[in-house]
Amino acid sequence: MEDSEDSFIKQSFTKGDILIMMVRVKDLHKSYGTTKVLNGINLEVLKGNVVVLVGSSGSGKSTLIRCIHHLIHYEKGEVYINDERMGYHHDNSGRLVEDSRKELRRKQAQLGLVFQHFNLFSNLTALENVSLGPSLVREMPQEQAEALALEQLDKMGLKSKAHSYPSHLSGGQQQRVGIARALAMQPKVIMFDEPTSALDPELVRGILEIMIELAKEGMTMIVVTHEMQFACEVGTEMVFLHQGTIVEKGPPRRLIDCPENKATADFLKMVSV
Repeated sequence: MEDSEDSFIKQSFTKGDILIMMVRVKDLHKSYGTTKVLNGINLEVLKGNVVVLVGSSGSGKSTLIRCIHHLIHYEKGEVYINDERMGYHHDNSGRLVEDSRKELRRKQAQLGLVFQHFNLFSNLTALENVSLGPSLVREMPQEQAEALALEQLDKMGLKSKAHSYPSHLSGGQQQRVGIARALAMQPKVIMFDEPTSALDPELVRGILEIMIELAKEGMTMIVVTHEMQFACEVGTEMVFLHQGTIVEKGPPRRLIDCPENKATADFLKMVSV
């Protein structure tokens, strides 16, 4: 894999000669009480790129992707997905107003989100967990939603587990259901929040291989992870967060081999590279 900035640009998908911006975050601020979690984040993700977010616990990585998805509100900033502003729109008089619940769901459907701890509905089967989003949010006929869900479960090697409940699935199987659920929404971007950290070591590689295959297929991805080998293998850009700010970003191999910021260097000493 090439390590230059040019390599990063060449891997981007283009529309004519124009790079397609799938995610744009402008001056994002988020606090919990007096604790500042995000302090002026600016981030851009081009179509087909895999942006890897790294940093110590509490640096703001998970909060950032939740703000992008509009699962949590922020005090200041703007988030755009495929040039649509998340959470807000301009009404007929030009005023900026908050999206309705239905409109927000429509926009959120462009973003798949895979959680660290699976977040499956325990009272629903794997098939029901995966088909729920297409049925409710995309208003797909139930039979069509279930057929799509079964197709995604089959891709994850879980067709035989379609009628199993989460409690009867291993951690790796539950995470694959989570990925199938995200893909069933046919998103433009998929975000992963530490998808392997809750898994036993022998199950980690299987999940990473699924993510690597998605990257090869051209899926735009934002990944929160400590898996540095994965970051180097598929990442087009690594973004290092420290105390709620982006202090350094660039091609993964360059950041790992030649970090320019002391905080970046100190963090990389603590993780397996």
